[in-house]
Amino acid sequence: MRMRFLRFTLLFTVCVAASLAGVCQNTTRIGIIVPLTGSQAAFGEALKNGYLIAVDEINAKGGVLGKKLELDFYDDQSKPDQAVQGVSKLVDQDRVPLLIGSFSSESTKAIIPSVTQRQVPLIIPAANADNVMESKSPWVFRICSGAADYARATLAFLKDNGAPKTIAIVYENTNFGQGAMKAMSAAAPLAGLKIVAVESYEAKSPDYRSVLRRVKQANPDVIYFCSYLLDATTLMRQSQEIDLNARYYTSAGTGFAVAEFPTAKGAGKNAEYTISIAQWVPTARWTGSSEFDAEYFKRYGSHPAHHGMFGYESLQIAVRAITDAKSLDSAKVRDALRNLNLRMTPFGPIKFDAVGQNQHPVLVTQVQGGQYRIVYPPDAADSKPIIPAPRWADRR
Repeated sequence: MRMRFLRFTLLFTVCVAASLAGVCQNTTRIGIIVPLTGSQAAFGEALKNGYLIAVDEINAKGGVLGKKLELDFYDDQSKPDQAVQGVSKLVDQDRVPLLIGSFSSESTKAIIPSVTQRQVPLIIPAANADNVMESKSPWVFRICSGAADYARATLAFLKDNGAPKTIAIVYENTNFGQGAMKAMSAAAPLAGLKIVAVESYEAKSPDYRSVLRRVKQANPDVIYFCSYLLDATTLMRQSQEIDLNARYYTSAGTGFAVAEFPTAKGAGKNAEYTISIAQWVPTARWTGSSEFDAEYFKRYGSHPAHHGMFGYESLQIAVRAITDAKSLDSAKVRDALRNLNLRMTPFGPIKFDAVGQNQHPVLVTQVQGGQYRIVYPPDAADSKPIIPAPRWADRR
């Protein structure tokens, strides 16, 4: 009787210690760091919407390793230091075997040392600054393209559509903005464009008129904005107010590519004719894209931009890696991610290179009639670009 009691006590102790990892429960938990409050909350909401669609699909098919999948969300409040605390909470306390997150390049770059130290795989859904991947950590995998890819795709579009000669870069003074600015500053001269102005600004300012007036004085053919949603909205409204007319309003995605940007919640009519990088749109010709769009619209009443897809596909990849590994062991899950080679997903092909970067194709979109239309590359386009952008005085 004493021996049986000791065995029961030992088993109970092991289960309590392992319960947060789902070992003795009928669930598997994945940790997600996402900005649900703060300046980046709109992006965080879109990401979370994608995660929730994915988890429902996964559980409807039986979950992961025979257990129900649960998501352990941590709100980083749009702050890098909070994102770092999220790693500690999710890994050290909740014992999740894998992390997805965050959103901004600053927050994501901040958590990589903590993730690497703890030897837990991290899937990055959205942070596109090139220096996010400079650590070459074997535990880090990014599904989105980087800032250099954005610059190259924008310049290829410009070369094939009017070949402008001059460009101005307007960027927010954050890791994301600096990364996008440096990528375009390096690539534009090689593509034959003269940089006539480079202007930085502090994020979330109510007034960018002085920055925009300096750009107007430089008279560029192209303006390349590197901005989040609140700033993108203000920049385009104030461009109209000071009558800043460029032939091309282009951007490094982000605020110019979020679903709210061309609506009344964003820049509205001032968003018309803006050209942006996008990594996914509902009309993308990848198997499952239209189905995801339909489900997103059914649940949330709006069509998603690529941020919702970032969340959806990141979680699908995480579960695929756990399934391939047949284990929640972090090292085995990491190796499974490294060996993934998916020829077709709703986000396109998925395959990580030696430093954990997915080689994702980039699309160029333009807002036309309040909708994002794919205008480049030609084999993916569903519309022709409208160039040059009409002058503000000629718009209705």
